[in-house]
Amino acid sequence: MVVIRLARGGAKKRPFFNIVATDSRNRRDGRFIERIGFYNPVAAGGEVPFRIAEDRLSYWTGVGAQLSPTVARLVNAGKA
Repeated sequence: MVVIRLARGGAKKRPFFNIVATDSRNRRDGRFIERIGFYNPVAAGGEVPFRIAEDRLSYWTGVGAQLSPTVARLVNAGKA
């Protein structure tokens, strides 16, 4: 099953997450199919904290991909 979830990157104490479409059996930070956005929880100043490609998100959900609870929360907060 394809799932859309966060893959952690960044340095120690400075997290940065890529929003990726991946097979649910792959590791969190392992191989993924496509990167569709990012989330930066420690964004400061003029930095953008969250961005997602809406067209790719709708494509993946249209073919049956499931959103992780955290990504679903971020997407709902981003649309509001």
